[in-house]
Amino acid sequence: MKTILRPAITLFLLLSVLTGMVYPLAVTVIAQIFFPSAANGSLLEKDGKVVGSALIGQNFSGSQYFWGRPSATAPYPNNGVASGGSNMGPLNPALAEAVKARINALREADPANAQPVPIDLVTSSASGLDPEISPAAAEYQIKRVAKARNLNYEQLHQLVIKHTDSRLFGFLGEARVNVLALNLDLDAELK
Repeated sequence: MKTILRPAITLFLLLSVLTGMVYPLAVTVIAQIFFPSAANGSLLEKDGKVVGSALIGQNFSGSQYFWGRPSATAPYPNNGVASGGSNMGPLNPALAEAVKARINALREADPANAQPVPIDLVTSSASGLDPEISPAAAEYQIKRVAKARNLNYEQLHQLVIKHTDSRLFGFLGEARVNVLALNLDLDAELK
């Protein structure tokens, strides 16, 4: 029995130290050295205070800000603890009603805007925490934000272009705009 138990316990302890302490410590050190922002949550600051993460959507409702994707988290929007989608399929009447209500809210906020509403402004993401919108969704909102801030369209258009990230490696994913970063820059640059 000793010949079987001793190597098993030794191997267990060795692997516990390697996988439970050495590996996590090595990954943490490497991440802190080479990717400190990402390793610490991609936090964004305003006036020296952390206001959010570039990885989690924020709830902006004022007409002077760009709005992100709707959030399906509960009990409040963009709740990082309750990540999850609505799980409503495309034929679900509740989803159709929610989309219709969101379209109506966008039309009420900017009655002069006759452009088609981009889909990402009326549907939530799978996580319910998506921090980004499409460039089309940002462009759709420029006139409303410009009017609320008494700015011209071109100023905001250039700001949206500045915050538009292209596809990863030129072919993976889609172009996107981080709403929190855009709104923070909007407050900082265009006061």
